[in-house]
Amino acid sequence: MLDGITQLESSLGAERYDVLQSLETETLVGAVRAAQQAMLTSQHADGYWSFELEADCTIPAEYILMMHFMGEIEAKLQAKLANYIRAHQTAHGGWPLYHDGDLDLSCTIKAYYALKLAGDRPQAPHMVRARQAILARGGAAHANVFTRIALAFFGQLPWRAVPFMPVEIVLLPRWFPFHIDKISYWSRTVMVPLLILCSLKARAKNPLGVGVQELFTTPPEEETDYFPARSRLNRLFLALDRTGRWLERLVPASIRARAIQRAEAWFIERLNGRGGLGAIFPAMVNAYEALAWLGYPATHRYRVQAREALKELLVVEDHSAYCQPCVSPVWDTALTCLALQEARGHEQVVDRALQWLRQRQLGAEPGDWRRNRLQAQGGGWPFQFYNSYYPDLDDTGAVAWAMLQSQSDDFDAPVRQAAAWVYCMQSRNGGFAAFDVDNTYYYLNEIPFADHGALLDPPTADVSARCAVVLHRFAAEDARFGRALQRCLDYLRAEQEPDGSWFGRWGTNYIYGTWSVLAAFEQVGVTPDDPAVRRAVQWLKGMQHSDGGWGESNESYFDAVTARSFKSTAFQTAWAMLALMAAGEGADSLALKRGAEYLMSTQLETGLWRDEAFTAPGFPRVFYLKYHGYQRYFPLWALARYRNLRLEHYCQHSCAGP
Repeated sequence: MLDGITQLESSLGAERYDVLQSLETETLVGAVRAAQQAMLTSQHADGYWSFELEADCTIPAEYILMMHFMGEIEAKLQAKLANYIRAHQTAHGGWPLYHDGDLDLSCTIKAYYALKLAGDRPQAPHMVRARQAILARGGAAHANVFTRIALAFFGQLPWRAVPFMPVEIVLLPRWFPFHIDKISYWSRTVMVPLLILCSLKARAKNPLGVGVQELFTTPPEEETDYFPARSRLNRLFLALDRTGRWLERLVPASIRARAIQRAEAWFIERLNGRGGLGAIFPAMVNAYEALAWLGYPATHRYRVQAREALKELLVVEDHSAYCQPCVSPVWDTALTCLALQEARGHEQVVDRALQWLRQRQLGAEPGDWRRNRLQAQGGGWPFQFYNSYYPDLDDTGAVAWAMLQSQSDDFDAPVRQAAAWVYCMQSRNGGFAAFDVDNTYYYLNEIPFADHGALLDPPTADVSARCAVVLHRFAAEDARFGRALQRCLDYLRAEQEPDGSWFGRWGTNYIYGTWSVLAAFEQVGVTPDDPAVRRAVQWLKGMQHSDGGWGESNESYFDAVTARSFKSTAFQTAWAMLALMAAGEGADSLALKRGAEYLMSTQLETGLWRDEAFTAPGFPRVFYLKYHGYQRYFPLWALARYRNLRLEHYCQHSCAGP
């Protein structure tokens, strides 16, 4: 295989490559080369890329809680998880949902409990600070629903402190106001095994008998304010909750047994082998614990598979360990391919990665999405290595985009199949969600269980933008795709914020959303002089910081004004630069020049960047993620495109010949 420099020379032409070498952009060329090389060395032997996906301390704390719930304590692993949790305690005494965030009460309660289970003395200074912070915010009674359920499992508060969640829910017909098909994929995979555990009033083994009664300002049995009303509709649901709790005693044993059997069959069908239920940690834990309470022995293959799937989420180092909420190989590989395609010179490497992706396209496999699209064929990709029930439209859009840019004919059929699946997954408003169609039953966010407000999967601008790129490929030859594309573009225009930005559901936040839409606009032919594009450019330029970079805090999910006050990051600077270049900003753009200088000045000797900031929400305001790959491939992508823009500009003015 040709080395990277030779391939780059070949792709640009020797004369243009010589020009590039002689430009005043030598530092830029070197920065791209170093970042490119770092990406190449991190490719797996099978052809894919997969970088760590880190969340807050809730996940490693829940891993420790799970070990004590099951009575399966691995002392060495527990000690490393505890080291990780201690290291992330902040100055306010508790634990945040993301780097530099405010204390989160529920996360702090679980972290405290996990450390106490791991052997930390309540009198230790870090435990005292955490306990004082919890009590100052009202105590454990004010934790979110998921935390209170965990405390109920450990006998730390009464079952009336958690929402009434009878397993009979799984028997409700689809027309009923609440049905598991009406909530998001992540909600149903978490909820179904949890319904079993709550209906059986599951109790943690807790072999050491550790409790946290010291975290309550009022004894839990005396507390009366577990469910403050959030709205009028929520008040109605709370009344129904109380009524259902009273009526539960009248449910025939045969009905309960049938409901448990159906819930058991539902989640076992979706256990997903090595990938685990839903391929996400909370669902996997609930499934593992439910299997035990249903009587499956530890040696049963379902228990063994569930346990191994959980272990594969661990990131274990010499002195510390944490648990990932899931893994992201398809997403990381697609975005890395797009970055390397822009960087040029390693087409064979990219094609090997695309071949790996091609083998993971889902077709005839069963999936929950089929409940709303009975006659449709498959064609999507999951986010993880294994998750056949839940292909992801965002991943599908990114993979198809990279395949569309390949010169190989091998990917024509997969892209066509992906486009057909994307087409059938369009919601009524013209947009696209991540996993479902028309998952917009917003009243369900008012039920007591949904205090996190993340029960649904409605269409969003960022996912819709990548779907538009796929639809555009076939819009000219098939009128159906053309109409779907136009509806999607109308949706995106309607979603633009008054200031010119777009909300970023799956990346932080308005910078991510704006990059997603402007990149799609460029691909589908929306011109730079379009009013929507000009408003977005004006907003982006107004967001640039004095150091040349861009940055936006996760606090912008609470208050958009706070977006301007956060420090610059490499990945958000890259998004902004890519957005501006997609919007037609030229090589002489001062904003791009300053952005590139920021990226080059913060690049490490390894060719990489290091940002502590979390890059994306799992659920806005509730759960956040740090994609470790974002600080690798996005800056490479942005600098490579800027380098190419500079080269094209120079050659247009100075080069002889084409």
